[in-house]
Amino acid sequence: MKTCLVVDDSKVIRKVARHILEGLKFAVEEAGDGREALDRCNAGTPPDVILLDWNMPVMSGMEFLRALGQSAIRQRPKVVFCTTENGVAHIRAAIDAGADEYVMKPFDRETLESKLQIVGVA
Repeated sequence: MKTCLVVDDSKVIRKVARHILEGLKFAVEEAGDGREALDRCNAGTPPDVILLDWNMPVMSGMEFLRALGQSAIRQRPKVVFCTTENGVAHIRAAIDAGADEYVMKPFDRETLESKLQIVGVA
């Protein structure tokens, strides 16, 4: 079973994402900010994919991406940025920082499933 770490400071978004991902047969874990997510990735087996929010307290999505890129994690998870930021500059910055794909909030099952297929985990 594929694993997904949903990283978002919104409990509602995490719940919605969990519901969709479990319907797609993913084992789902949650983190409320980038620091918590980084700690989880470094603590054990990293997830297959990370659904990552942009704007969070403690450590933002961009800060998390940079830290993940500098970490010693052997098998880097695919990262799908999930955010309300839709400007071309934001999308380019996310991809340049190491994101594999990008999905806009709010998202539905079909949209998320297609993004997961694009990164090769669905």
